[in-house]
Amino acid sequence: MKKIYIAMLLSCLSLSSCKHEDWFNRDPKGIITDAQLWNEPSLLISMLGNYYDRLPSLHGVFNTGGMTELDDAMWSGHRDQNWRNDFQFGNDYGRYWDYGLIRDLNLSLENLKTQSVKLKEEDKRLFTAELRFIRAFVYFEMVKRMGGVPIVEKQLVYDFSGDPTPLQIPRAKEYEVYDYIFKEMEAIKDDLAANNASKTRANKYVALALESRAMLYAGSIAKYNNLMAAPLSTPGAEVGIPASMADQYYAKSLKASKEIIAGPYVLYNENPDKGANFYDMLNKKTGSEVIFAKDFITSLKVHRFTYDNIIRSMTEDNESSSTISPSLSFVESFNYLDGSNGRLRDKDGAGNFIAYTGISDIFANKDARLYGSVIYPGTTFKGNPVKIQAGVAVWNNGTYQFTTSAELGKNYEDGQLWTGFDGPKNDAQDVSNTGFYIRKFVSDAPAASTRGTSATNWWPWFRLGEIYLNAAEAAFETGQPEALGYINALRQRAGFPANSLSALTTNIIRNERRVELAFEDHRYFDLKRWRIAHLVWDGSETDANSVVMGLYAYRVVRPGHPDNGKYIYQRIRPTRFRRARFFQMFNYYTFIAQSVLDNNPKIVRNPLQ
Repeated sequence: MKKIYIAMLLSCLSLSSCKHEDWFNRDPKGIITDAQLWNEPSLLISMLGNYYDRLPSLHGVFNTGGMTELDDAMWSGHRDQNWRNDFQFGNDYGRYWDYGLIRDLNLSLENLKTQSVKLKEEDKRLFTAELRFIRAFVYFEMVKRMGGVPIVEKQLVYDFSGDPTPLQIPRAKEYEVYDYIFKEMEAIKDDLAANNASKTRANKYVALALESRAMLYAGSIAKYNNLMAAPLSTPGAEVGIPASMADQYYAKSLKASKEIIAGPYVLYNENPDKGANFYDMLNKKTGSEVIFAKDFITSLKVHRFTYDNIIRSMTEDNESSSTISPSLSFVESFNYLDGSNGRLRDKDGAGNFIAYTGISDIFANKDARLYGSVIYPGTTFKGNPVKIQAGVAVWNNGTYQFTTSAELGKNYEDGQLWTGFDGPKNDAQDVSNTGFYIRKFVSDAPAASTRGTSATNWWPWFRLGEIYLNAAEAAFETGQPEALGYINALRQRAGFPANSLSALTTNIIRNERRVELAFEDHRYFDLKRWRIAHLVWDGSETDANSVVMGLYAYRVVRPGHPDNGKYIYQRIRPTRFRRARFFQMFNYYTFIAQSVLDNNPKIVRNPLQ
């Protein structure tokens, strides 16, 4: 056998083809070398895919029970997680400090510059721009939570000299981080134009969208922080932006927003049913409105948001569903189409219950975005009627007695429904505790609520609806007349008449953001940058915004009376909502972890830390 091997070797060495193929020096098949990675576009795209997948998902991206969903809702899932209903915001709430990702991005940028010797110049510019976009996005996610953070653009390598001080970078001023984000986007936006057809990779309009959002944040912090009785700041301006800078940031936000609005995107408006249209806008993935998304198809992943939150009667292979119960306060933030306040009319002026013929009639003529965001009594999901009814209201001795069934879906003694299979039920698990279910982002695709299949609908990092709102706010803050048109365009899509508003106020703009962008990871940060979070979530046990309330529908049992068989509604405070939301002043800037402070004595603590 040894002789055969030697003969084969000598034969190969004698053939010029063997020499040309360098048979003994072939690249290993199981290892990607640096030379391959930094010079092969397909491998670099895979690397970028990893970085896009690592974009900050703290309290977002279908993280059921995070700030994204619970800003306007309560937890109704597993009882061992009922701590989610104890809203005394901790000093670490929302913390994000990811210099591991910053290091990886900086390393990749340096390698692209030095090792990509065979890569086409246009590919190198594009990949470099994408990496810089992701880095700027990470810095934005940090600055909006932490204030000014160290800006690091190169690898920090320890030289084993015993002196770590070259690695100890101080925090930048808060406004310097926002300025850095803007300059980065301006520098790379044209290099990203090659990706303009993509919804899942950064393109020119994605860069502009980050400008639109980040500059709006900077402008509002500069204005509203300085209007506080005791503005939040540090001596070195790591926290606090001068009021004099507000208008320039608003102007930059408006400019970027207008360029996007003039671009290739349009407000989704394909379904004549306005409520269904708003749901379809993010569920159907047609792409006309979405600018940049995390698409769970392209990332070869699924998510279990639908598994966790599908309405109880429509679960497919699980009972751990319906973990998010939207609040009554949120439902009432959607105004009526005649322009009147959105408070639901459950009682008349004398305090008597109003009886409605249909169980959904109390919600009639509401802003259609309510239907697209929330499942309420009398509606449908996946083409099937929901079964939301708390119980029956039996007339007895001049008053109503409200009764519920211990068993969901059971009929009352008159043979008609007592308590619906979808509840609501107070102090219950995996069923609505408020009388409402979340619709937005809950996929209606077949098997989307099963363990084996799960859902693949996308998460919108940026969409045109937000850009309209950014433009409206920035224009309003700087006295520009076009603000009204942007708001009216969104309202018209939601079923309001054309030009339904003739004037704007700060409260109108803020409420439009609440109803348009619900559950999209904006509410918490909007209240923070306007410096009103401590007023909205003030810890009061009697405040409808601090406390999640519910609305229960009851069928009237009053034989011989015109109201018999109609529906009345009772406002309730769910038992499982344990304590009112209490946002304290120190929550405006999340505390920096002690380990970070220990490792870098140049890091300045946040206010009140």
